[in-house]
Amino acid sequence: MPTTNGNRKILHLKRWELVDQLRAATVAGSFIEGSRHFRQQQLYVRGTTEAYLYLPQEDGWVTIPSPALAGSLAAGASCASGAFSTGTTVAATTLTATGGTTSTIVTNQTLARDLRGYQVHIVSGPNAGVTLEIVSNTIGATATITVATQASAFTASTVYRLITPVWYVLGAGTLASGSFRKYCFATNSWTTLSQTGLAASLATDGRLVATPSYDNGAYMAFGSGTATSATATTLVQTGKTWTASQWINSQVRIVSGTGAGQLRTITANTADTLTVATWTTTPDATSVYQITGNDDFLYYLGNNAVTLYRYSISGNSWTTLSPGVARAAAPSTGASGHWIYGVTASDWNNESSILNGRYLYSFRGGASTALDRYDIAANTWAALTYAPATETFTTGTKYVYLADALYVHKDATGRWFRFDIARASMDGWTTMLYPNGAALVGDTAFGVTYTDGATRIDYVYIALNTSTVVLRQMVI
Repeated sequence: MPTTNGNRKILHLKRWELVDQLRAATVAGSFIEGSRHFRQQQLYVRGTTEAYLYLPQEDGWVTIPSPALAGSLAAGASCASGAFSTGTTVAATTLTATGGTTSTIVTNQTLARDLRGYQVHIVSGPNAGVTLEIVSNTIGATATITVATQASAFTASTVYRLITPVWYVLGAGTLASGSFRKYCFATNSWTTLSQTGLAASLATDGRLVATPSYDNGAYMAFGSGTATSATATTLVQTGKTWTASQWINSQVRIVSGTGAGQLRTITANTADTLTVATWTTTPDATSVYQITGNDDFLYYLGNNAVTLYRYSISGNSWTTLSPGVARAAAPSTGASGHWIYGVTASDWNNESSILNGRYLYSFRGGASTALDRYDIAANTWAALTYAPATETFTTGTKYVYLADALYVHKDATGRWFRFDIARASMDGWTTMLYPNGAALVGDTAFGVTYTDGATRIDYVYIALNTSTVVLRQMVI
């Protein structure tokens, strides 16, 4: 039967409970980062050669292959999870099949895990646009994926994306080849990515942030509709009332109709027109589209500098961004970085002046109260006013983003706060009575969501500073 959550604020107090402990205590620079998929695995990187996965359904940790990171794991190290994997392939956001049938796709990847329940998105070729659940797959080289039978046979012209977990891990210290690597769940492998274009070394808290179009089993659309016309570089829907330039750096996906499967970064928009790079197949009045987060981009902020970097997955390259309004001051120890995409307030979901999906929020840390916001579309920073701005955050602070709020663990005190994003309001949330160890840089808090139909129940987890202890609390 469907789950009913009968917990009520005031009536039911929040309670922290112990869960499976870490296999080794947290250290400076260690972090935990969740996947964006239905099993919600959490990656714990404890050292340059030490990493684990946590499965919330089973409440257990398992050792995975060594990250083999160059440099060190210390302040400045960070991680972001992507929604779409290209296995061991680099400088690409899609893969190309080597053959298939109406129900099978022959890959060019060496799959190491059973992926049933995960999905595959067909970008172009036969059956373009569909997102299909993986029914089964073979293990080993040129693995074959089986899906539900389709109208056309998959072929060597089928271009697809695996909707399976992938983590992008950036080490610290002096950067070199091997400092930036990705872990692919499907292939159970680490692959080196380019660190060229970043600072020469990372030595103060930093955050790597992704902006994917898919989260916890579903695409996230901030705008949608059916085109009324298009050109080689535009998509038009007459009657839309978008604010000019609000969609810059977001992504448009053709869901169905002419041009289905195509993905493009939006470079400009007017009230009813999106501008993109040249379409392979120009959409028309049958083309259904969604505007989403950008699967190609990762952002890195921190390292005691106002500099903001952006990584292109398709180009395997870093760019230093030049915001029109610079960040007021550098983030420091205990800084945060989160892409805000799930606020439920109506003004955040107004397609004509969208707020969801547009901002990176970053508490500045360094024993300050400051909160900064980066506008992805406008490429500008702003310092936000909130109340009461009295609590300071520094070494040992951890953060969890869940829908309407950021949950903040202060330093190593055990005290938690809830920052309501729509209201710009900071409230006390709870205090953990279990003692922390010495404060450490590195974010080892994470969120897990239980869903059953329309029921959503969120949990905040934290691995304590200098400890193997992990606690969780239901959000009520």
